[in-house]
Amino acid sequence: MHTIDAHSHARIKEVLVRHIDLNLTVNFSTKSLKGFAKLTIENSAKADTLYLDTRDLVIEKVTSDTHENNSFKLGKEQPFIGSELAISISPETRSVTVFYHTQPNAAALQWLEPAQTAGGKEPFLFTQSQAVLARTWIPLQDSPSVRFTYTASIQVPAGLMAVMSAANDTAIHTDGIYNFSMPQPIPSYLMALAVGNFQFHAYDERCGVFAEPVTLDKAAAEFSDIPAMIKAAEELYGKYAWGRYDVLVLPPSFPFGGMENPRITFATPTILAGDKSLVSLIAHELAHSWSGNLVTNATWNDFWLNEGFTVYFESRIMEKLYGKPFSDMMDVLSKSELDETLNELGPDNHDTQLKLELNGRDPDDGMTDIAYEKGRFFLLMLEREVGRERWDAFVNNYFASHAFQSISTEKFLEYLDANLLNKDSALKARLKIHEWIYSPGLPSNCPVVESEELKNVVAESKEFMNGKEASELQVKNWTTHHWLSFLRNLPSPLPLEKMKNLDQIFHFTNSPNSEVLAQWLLLSIESGYDAADTSIEKFLTTFGRRKFVKTLFAALIKTTAGKEKAKKIYAKARPTYHSVTAVTIDEILN
Repeated sequence: MHTIDAHSHARIKEVLVRHIDLNLTVNFSTKSLKGFAKLTIENSAKADTLYLDTRDLVIEKVTSDTHENNSFKLGKEQPFIGSELAISISPETRSVTVFYHTQPNAAALQWLEPAQTAGGKEPFLFTQSQAVLARTWIPLQDSPSVRFTYTASIQVPAGLMAVMSAANDTAIHTDGIYNFSMPQPIPSYLMALAVGNFQFHAYDERCGVFAEPVTLDKAAAEFSDIPAMIKAAEELYGKYAWGRYDVLVLPPSFPFGGMENPRITFATPTILAGDKSLVSLIAHELAHSWSGNLVTNATWNDFWLNEGFTVYFESRIMEKLYGKPFSDMMDVLSKSELDETLNELGPDNHDTQLKLELNGRDPDDGMTDIAYEKGRFFLLMLEREVGRERWDAFVNNYFASHAFQSISTEKFLEYLDANLLNKDSALKARLKIHEWIYSPGLPSNCPVVESEELKNVVAESKEFMNGKEASELQVKNWTTHHWLSFLRNLPSPLPLEKMKNLDQIFHFTNSPNSEVLAQWLLLSIESGYDAADTSIEKFLTTFGRRKFVKTLFAALIKTTAGKEKAKKIYAKARPTYHSVTAVTIDEILN
């Protein structure tokens, strides 16, 4: 049963794409991909038209196994969802081949000049297909409710390597031709391609890291716990189903912390802190191998099913590897971020529901802390109510019974009711499930989370505000989580003498830790600490991670002087940002 998806033109109750054979040539000079996509279809309704999703694609011709030249028509371009591609077929048609090329402005693709990479010598290309951007580089049924297998042949310039969300080689091919196979069915948003000058470091027979040569050693050291993460995840929720798990470190313009492309996570270099303090992001993307990749939200209105489960699972992996005090800190910081998001959106805003209402809107609007953190706390509430042992057994069965399927919120709730709650109406009333899913804000039974570690940090921040010098603070063995809690618990704006005192002792303005630096720069903007201005501009023109730049630009525009500063910085930064980030900042700056 396939859910109707308001963000797709595909009529999947009539015709389904089951497999794609992709053949593309990567041209950096024209900033385009050119070739064809052969789609193997299942026409159960004996339909005479195949409807695909496209956006800004140039369709050259269409053929099929039953026609040398299929007629086709591109519909009117619509915001966010692009143009419907209607292809005439017959009931006997089993495959359709679309010849096409992408345009330089294809929203999923970012073409980087050598100077925008870590090595500075070779160009770089990467894709970001989530949520509905796969249609800007492949004509397909671009809905998470449709899963297909694929093969690909990608031609790249000599000396560069290509990887995809598929089985990858780990050495450069001298002829520039790379062949890929993905035998497990995936949704379209997990289609991924990267091309550049990178090398590979193996940890064991099933995991490793790709990165540019100048970054590889640092990345390999930072992510060396990946084998242990995989083992911990499997012990929690079942065998890893995708063969290999590798990570590719992308250039700093990548708009997200990570993207869970099957077999190869794309990761931002902003997590290379040098002390493994930010590797929970890798645990998060690994967890997606179960929640999201294996069992997928049916539509973007059900996005919490991907991310709520993943953040919960991430915390469990980190607890297993690094202990409960570590995961407790993560939980407390996450709750503070959720509270900030609820305050920003407003407690009565329907975007604070778990089941979203995104029809007619860009699905990126739903990618907030609500899906991630409210979703996680809903699951944590269930765990605490029924007990961890029962809950873990339920989650294991949930993943196993829905593997390689898409599921709606309503279907999940039916499964939850039948397989964990045993249709106990009194229990369900106590759990407030309907309120969690369909009402804005946080229900009164949201779990309370505490961290003894962070209680000590809060005490230090209060002592600092009561006159303690920065040099007297007890900060030995503090990690990223400690510092984030410390900075977030300082009043804002902070008196300039306090800002100066902290910066003199801890050198926050030049911190190599992106999370700590971003938090400090936010405090600097809100406090009018001009000594950080150069660092603010450097940060915003170097990194394109949307989480960071959105927050900093939003803070800058709150004053007239800051708004002018923001516009000047953005004029430099925008050409370096992926479209996902640029669209968000365009809205902030009007």
